[in-house]
Amino acid sequence: MIVKMKHLDLVCMAADRESTLESLRRLGAVHLDLSSAQGAEVAKAKGDALDAETAVRAILKAKKETQGSADIGAVKGDVADILKLVSDREAALNLGEKIEREIKKYAPYGDFDPALARKLIEKGIDLKSVAELPEVLPTRRLSVMQAELDEVRRKVISIDFKLAGCDEKAIMARYPGLSDRIAFAAAKELLKESGPLAGISGWIPVTKTAALAEAARENAWGTLLRDPVEGETPPSLIEPPKMFRPMKVLFTGLGIAPAYTEADVSVPFMCYFSIFFAMLVGDGAYGAIFLAATLWGWRKYLKSGSANSVAKSWLVLLTVFSSATVLWGILSNTWFGAGLPCCRNWPTVEWLADPSYHNMMLLCFTIGVSHLMLARIWNGICKAPDSTCVAEFGWAGILLFMYFVTNSIVGIFAGIPKWAFTVFGVSLVAVFGFTLKPSELKTRGAELGMLLLNIMSALGDIISYVRLFAVGLASVKVAENFNSMATGLVSPANAWWMNALMCVAMVAILVVGHGLNLAMAALSILVHAVRLNTLEFSNHKGVSWAGYAFSPFRKTAKL
Repeated sequence: MIVKMKHLDLVCMAADRESTLESLRRLGAVHLDLSSAQGAEVAKAKGDALDAETAVRAILKAKKETQGSADIGAVKGDVADILKLVSDREAALNLGEKIEREIKKYAPYGDFDPALARKLIEKGIDLKSVAELPEVLPTRRLSVMQAELDEVRRKVISIDFKLAGCDEKAIMARYPGLSDRIAFAAAKELLKESGPLAGISGWIPVTKTAALAEAARENAWGTLLRDPVEGETPPSLIEPPKMFRPMKVLFTGLGIAPAYTEADVSVPFMCYFSIFFAMLVGDGAYGAIFLAATLWGWRKYLKSGSANSVAKSWLVLLTVFSSATVLWGILSNTWFGAGLPCCRNWPTVEWLADPSYHNMMLLCFTIGVSHLMLARIWNGICKAPDSTCVAEFGWAGILLFMYFVTNSIVGIFAGIPKWAFTVFGVSLVAVFGFTLKPSELKTRGAELGMLLLNIMSALGDIISYVRLFAVGLASVKVAENFNSMATGLVSPANAWWMNALMCVAMVAILVVGHGLNLAMAALSILVHAVRLNTLEFSNHKGVSWAGYAFSPFRKTAKL
């Protein structure tokens, strides 16, 4: 569910501004619009954070370029000194580029002495008749330019070694609370003074109002809580059932959040995403690799004794998704693009291995229509007993009819059942008759004209789920081709030493090929699995993902 929010207006004594902010930060329950603060203190804190980040990046880059070598006399973590080195390095590089351009310009004329050439020209000697000279003489010899360039390059290398000797961890340890400092400066700017008082506004979940009341009594605050009014956009705080709570980190990773007035779709998102993940990867062996990596992550996590809820949530999600992929490999008997002989006669495998691919497409369309109908039925239940709920149930009937149409188009079904036409007719009446209320016909009546296009687009929405089959099949075929390419290298006709070399090449091809296929599978998940949830399903559910996540003012202690 999406937790209900209350708008908070808080008043304190102006002399207690900083202590008030410290108390609010410890409470960790109030969302403040910190992005609107642009004062000098905020700019200074952001500048310090940027300097620290620039210094750390410079050190890491230097360590990479020097293979971790270090200068004994290097700076040991002073950001200002490191930034001076970075500035000196940039200046040296610019000077080097300037000298290189001069060398390139005068190199065709050779290493002549421009001072001597000027003296001879001043005495009236026509040097151009005996030698080719540039229109504008250089300020120094070519050999001097080259020496200057070599010196600049040595300086750059010296700076790189000095930077490589710096300890980026010391910088990060010295500035652990820069993000907190930025947030505190922004909150201080928002806590505006008005005579002897100061006030600030924000949002707080209804579940935290009791804690706020306790803090208000302790700190002598004045607080006013009210419900959101029209035109206000509270932040969205998602609280799914415990089993599905890890989905919050996926939403954060994708940078999406439902609007405050929309629904929390974490449960269907996770259930269907697991199915999409398995079918798009399409190979049980790849799922086993994901699962092995996840189990290794669990081992490291448990061994470290960390209480990082974000890391734990990601591990839970990856365990579910990779396990689903292994299960799909068992059902389809697909392991590195091949099948296990002992499993080929399983009923499930035989059904999915239909040479016409009709069964796989039927499965995709069935998953699709169940996904979209769930959205519409959910809408209908939420809107009941309002009359518009009838239209939502009507849309579910239209989707069911389009499911039969889709299967008929591709030749899976011989035709559309007669009862489906009855369902379609009743559903059309429900949609046209109950989408709008009589009082809305004058202002929104034009929307009814778009319903025919929306009904046709429902057909496209169901067809789009065939991507689960197409992408998964492509992954399997790529794996099969790499397998054929590799195994074809070894032949009984070859000498033993030739087959030994071919075995090495075969292993290399299999590792590179399946590694590339695995990476492409991961990319397809980001593209297709996310799309089916955030576009097709969300359009029918009415989730626009136009909200912003609840982010309370609290201490994070991160760089």
